[in-house]
Amino acid sequence: MTNKVYESAETALKGIVQDGHTLAVGGFGLCGIPEALITALKETGAKDLTCISNNAGVDGFGLGLLLETKQIKKMIASYVGENKEFERQFLNGELEVELTPQGTLAEKLRAGGAGIPAFFTQTGVGTLIAEGKEVREYHGKEYILEESLTADIALVKAYKADKAGNLIFRKTAQNFNPVCAMAGKISIAEVEEIVEIGELDPDSIHLPGIYINRIVLNTCPEKRIEQMTLKAEA
Repeated sequence: MTNKVYESAETALKGIVQDGHTLAVGGFGLCGIPEALITALKETGAKDLTCISNNAGVDGFGLGLLLETKQIKKMIASYVGENKEFERQFLNGELEVELTPQGTLAEKLRAGGAGIPAFFTQTGVGTLIAEGKEVREYHGKEYILEESLTADIALVKAYKADKAGNLIFRKTAQNFNPVCAMAGKISIAEVEEIVEIGELDPDSIHLPGIYINRIVLNTCPEKRIEQMTLKAEA
Protein backbone atom coordinates (compact mmCIF):
# COMPACT_ATOMS: atom_id res chain seq x y z
CA MET A 1 0.00 0.00 0.00
CA THR A 2 1.15 3.53 -0.80
CA ASN A 3 1.95 6.07 1.89
CA LYS A 4 -0.41 8.96 1.09
CA VAL A 5 0.86 11.38 3.77
CA TYR A 6 2.03 14.83 2.64
CA GLU A 7 4.19 17.18 4.66
CA SER A 8 1.63 20.01 4.76
CA ALA A 9 -1.62 21.27 3.31
CA GLU A 10 0.38 23.48 0.98
CA THR A 11 2.39 20.60 -0.48
CA ALA A 12 -0.74 18.47 -0.82
CA LEU A 13 -2.36 21.12 -3.02
CA LYS A 14 0.76 22.08 -4.95
CA GLY A 15 0.44 21.60 -8.67
CA ILE A 16 -3.12 20.29 -8.73
CA VAL A 17 -5.34 23.34 -8.15
CA GLN A 18 -6.20 25.35 -11.25
CA ASP A 19 -8.37 28.36 -12.04
CA GLY A 20 -11.93 27.30 -12.80
CA HIS A 21 -11.75 24.05 -10.83
CA THR A 22 -14.75 22.59 -9.00
CA LEU A 23 -14.11 21.67 -5.36
CA ALA A 24 -16.23 19.64 -2.95
CA VAL A 25 -15.54 20.82 0.59
CA GLY A 26 -16.70 18.80 3.58
CA GLY A 27 -18.22 19.99 6.81
CA PHE A 28 -21.52 21.00 8.35
CA GLY A 29 -21.63 24.63 9.40
CA LEU A 30 -18.20 25.02 10.96
CA CYS A 31 -18.15 21.43 12.23
CA GLY A 32 -15.73 19.13 10.46
CA ILE A 33 -14.36 21.64 7.97
CA PRO A 34 -10.83 21.17 6.55
CA GLU A 35 -9.46 24.41 8.03
CA ALA A 36 -5.82 24.03 7.01
CA LEU A 37 -6.67 22.91 3.48
CA ILE A 38 -9.02 25.86 2.96
CA THR A 39 -6.30 28.27 4.09
CA ALA A 40 -3.81 26.57 1.78
CA LEU A 41 -6.31 26.78 -1.08
CA LYS A 42 -6.59 30.53 -0.49
CA GLU A 43 -2.80 30.85 -0.69
CA THR A 44 -2.71 29.16 -4.12
CA GLY A 45 -4.47 32.20 -5.54
CA ALA A 46 -6.68 30.01 -7.73
CA LYS A 47 -9.76 31.91 -8.93
CA ASP A 48 -13.10 31.36 -10.67
CA LEU A 49 -13.68 28.36 -8.43
CA THR A 50 -16.96 26.49 -8.04
CA CYS A 51 -17.36 25.23 -4.48
CA ILE A 52 -19.80 22.50 -3.47
CA SER A 53 -20.39 22.59 0.26
CA ASN A 54 -23.25 22.43 2.74
CA ASN A 55 -22.69 26.12 3.47
CA ALA A 56 -20.18 28.87 2.75
CA GLY A 57 -18.49 29.25 6.12
CA VAL A 58 -18.73 32.54 8.00
CA ASP A 59 -17.02 35.90 7.54
CA GLY A 60 -13.28 35.39 8.00
CA PHE A 61 -13.36 31.62 8.52
CA GLY A 62 -13.86 28.49 6.45
CA LEU A 63 -14.94 29.17 2.88
CA GLY A 64 -15.59 32.74 3.99
CA LEU A 65 -11.84 33.28 3.51
CA LEU A 66 -12.16 32.51 -0.20
CA LEU A 67 -15.18 34.77 -0.55
CA GLU A 68 -13.20 37.66 0.90
CA THR A 69 -10.53 37.26 -1.79
CA LYS A 70 -13.22 36.70 -4.46
CA GLN A 71 -11.75 33.37 -5.51
CA ILE A 72 -15.16 31.68 -5.59
CA LYS A 73 -17.24 32.25 -8.72
CA LYS A 74 -20.10 29.88 -7.87
CA MET A 75 -21.44 28.23 -4.71
CA ILE A 76 -23.52 25.05 -4.76
CA ALA A 77 -24.86 24.87 -1.21
CA SER A 78 -27.82 24.28 1.08
CA TYR A 79 -27.50 26.96 3.74
CA VAL A 80 -25.82 30.34 3.31
CA GLY A 81 -27.40 32.50 6.00
CA GLU A 82 -24.47 33.50 8.20
CA ASN A 83 -22.02 35.16 5.85
CA LYS A 84 -22.41 38.89 5.20
CA GLU A 85 -19.82 38.92 2.41
CA PHE A 86 -21.67 36.07 0.70
CA GLU A 87 -24.88 38.10 0.91
CA ARG A 88 -23.20 41.23 -0.43
CA GLN A 89 -21.64 39.45 -3.41
CA PHE A 90 -24.85 37.59 -4.26
CA LEU A 91 -27.05 40.69 -4.12
CA ASN A 92 -24.55 42.61 -6.25
CA GLY A 93 -24.43 39.89 -8.89
CA GLU A 94 -20.79 39.02 -8.13
CA LEU A 95 -21.47 35.44 -7.01
CA GLU A 96 -23.49 32.69 -8.70
CA VAL A 97 -25.49 30.58 -6.25
CA GLU A 98 -27.20 27.23 -6.77
CA LEU A 99 -29.28 26.40 -3.70
CA THR A 100 -29.91 22.68 -3.24
CA PRO A 101 -31.94 20.93 -0.52
CA GLN A 102 -29.59 19.42 2.04
CA GLY A 103 -30.51 15.79 1.55
CA THR A 104 -30.50 16.20 -2.21
CA LEU A 105 -27.03 17.75 -2.07
CA ALA A 106 -25.70 14.81 -0.07
CA GLU A 107 -27.24 12.32 -2.50
CA LYS A 108 -25.95 14.22 -5.55
CA LEU A 109 -22.41 13.89 -4.17
CA ARG A 110 -22.85 10.25 -3.14
CA ALA A 111 -24.33 9.37 -6.53
CA GLY A 112 -21.51 11.16 -8.33
CA GLY A 113 -18.95 9.20 -6.36
CA ALA A 114 -20.78 5.96 -7.10
CA GLY A 115 -20.87 6.61 -10.86
CA ILE A 116 -24.62 7.28 -10.95
CA PRO A 117 -25.28 10.22 -13.31
CA ALA A 118 -28.73 11.21 -12.03
CA PHE A 119 -31.68 10.16 -9.86
CA PHE A 120 -35.32 11.03 -9.22
CA THR A 121 -36.50 12.55 -5.94
CA GLN A 122 -39.72 14.05 -4.56
CA THR A 123 -37.78 16.79 -2.77
CA GLY A 124 -38.45 20.15 -4.40
CA VAL A 125 -41.48 19.11 -6.45
CA GLY A 126 -43.72 22.13 -7.02
CA THR A 127 -41.08 24.64 -5.91
CA LEU A 128 -38.45 26.81 -7.60
CA ILE A 129 -36.05 23.86 -7.18
CA ALA A 130 -37.99 21.97 -9.86
CA GLU A 131 -37.82 24.68 -12.53
CA GLY A 132 -36.31 23.38 -15.77
CA LYS A 133 -35.99 19.82 -14.50
CA GLU A 134 -37.58 16.68 -15.89
CA VAL A 135 -40.65 15.50 -13.94
CA ARG A 136 -41.89 11.90 -13.92
CA GLU A 137 -44.68 10.17 -12.08
CA TYR A 138 -44.06 6.99 -10.08
CA HIS A 139 -46.79 5.24 -8.10
CA GLY A 140 -49.03 8.27 -8.41
CA LYS A 141 -46.45 10.79 -7.17
CA GLU A 142 -44.30 13.31 -9.04
CA TYR A 143 -40.51 13.17 -8.92
CA ILE A 144 -37.88 15.53 -10.35
CA LEU A 145 -34.63 14.49 -11.99
CA GLU A 146 -31.48 15.64 -10.19
CA GLU A 147 -28.08 15.29 -11.82
CA SER A 148 -25.24 14.03 -9.62
CA LEU A 149 -22.16 16.05 -8.69
CA THR A 150 -18.46 15.37 -9.04
CA ALA A 151 -15.47 17.61 -8.31
CA ASP A 152 -11.94 18.07 -9.59
CA ILE A 153 -10.72 18.13 -5.98
CA ALA A 154 -12.35 17.23 -2.68
CA LEU A 155 -11.14 18.68 0.63
CA VAL A 156 -12.35 16.80 3.70
CA LYS A 157 -11.73 16.62 7.44
CA ALA A 158 -11.49 13.41 9.46
CA TYR A 159 -10.45 12.55 12.99
CA LYS A 160 -8.01 9.73 12.27
CA ALA A 161 -6.37 8.07 9.26
CA ASP A 162 -3.86 5.37 8.56
CA LYS A 163 -1.17 5.96 5.94
CA ALA A 164 -3.28 4.21 3.29
CA GLY A 165 -6.03 6.81 3.68
CA ASN A 166 -8.62 4.80 5.58
CA LEU A 167 -10.60 7.35 7.61
CA ILE A 168 -12.49 7.57 10.88
CA PHE A 169 -14.77 10.58 11.47
CA ARG A 170 -16.15 11.92 14.73
CA LYS A 171 -19.83 12.72 15.26
CA THR A 172 -21.29 15.39 12.92
CA ALA A 173 -18.17 15.49 10.74
CA GLN A 174 -19.37 12.20 9.23
CA ASN A 175 -22.28 13.74 7.31
CA PHE A 176 -20.89 15.58 4.26
CA ASN A 177 -17.20 14.65 4.44
CA PRO A 178 -17.48 11.05 3.19
CA VAL A 179 -19.69 11.90 0.21
CA CYS A 180 -17.44 14.85 -0.74
CA ALA A 181 -14.45 12.52 -0.70
CA MET A 182 -16.31 10.03 -2.89
CA ALA A 183 -17.16 12.72 -5.45
CA GLY A 184 -13.62 14.08 -5.87
CA LYS A 185 -11.30 13.02 -8.68
CA ILE A 186 -8.47 13.88 -6.27
CA SER A 187 -9.49 13.76 -2.60
CA ILE A 188 -7.36 15.20 0.19
CA ALA A 189 -8.07 14.48 3.85
CA GLU A 190 -7.00 16.69 6.74
CA VAL A 191 -6.77 14.63 9.94
CA GLU A 192 -5.84 15.05 13.60
CA GLU A 193 -4.00 11.75 13.93
CA ILE A 194 -2.19 9.39 11.56
CA VAL A 195 -1.40 5.78 12.46
CA GLU A 196 0.38 2.95 10.69
CA ILE A 197 -1.41 0.73 8.20
CA GLY A 198 -3.16 -2.10 10.04
CA GLU A 199 -3.65 -0.22 13.32
CA LEU A 200 -7.27 0.76 12.60
CA ASP A 201 -10.00 -1.74 13.41
CA PRO A 202 -11.56 -2.52 10.01
CA ASP A 203 -15.04 -2.37 11.56
CA SER A 204 -14.36 1.20 12.78
CA ILE A 205 -13.39 2.63 9.39
CA HIS A 206 -16.04 4.99 8.00
CA LEU A 207 -14.46 5.60 4.58
CA PRO A 208 -12.00 3.25 2.84
CA GLY A 209 -8.71 4.61 1.57
CA ILE A 210 -9.61 3.89 -2.05
CA TYR A 211 -11.38 7.27 -2.05
CA ILE A 212 -8.44 9.23 -0.59
CA ASN A 213 -5.38 10.30 -2.59
CA ARG A 214 -3.54 12.51 -0.09
CA ILE A 215 -3.45 13.05 3.68
CA VAL A 216 -2.24 16.00 5.74
CA LEU A 217 -1.87 16.22 9.51
CA ASN A 218 -3.40 19.06 11.54
CA THR A 219 -3.08 18.22 15.22
CA CYS A 220 -4.50 21.52 16.51
CA PRO A 221 -7.55 22.57 14.49
CA GLU A 222 -9.37 25.64 15.76
CA LYS A 223 -12.84 24.01 15.80
CA ARG A 224 -14.60 27.33 16.08
CA ILE A 225 -18.13 27.40 17.48
CA GLU A 226 -20.57 28.87 14.95
CA GLN A 227 -23.10 30.22 17.43
CA MET A 228 -21.98 30.34 21.06
CA THR A 229 -24.93 30.47 23.45
CA LEU A 230 -24.37 30.92 27.17
CA LYS A 231 -26.86 30.77 30.00
CA ALA A 232 -27.46 34.15 31.58
CA GLU A 233 -26.44 34.46 35.20
CA ALA A 234 -29.33 34.47 37.67
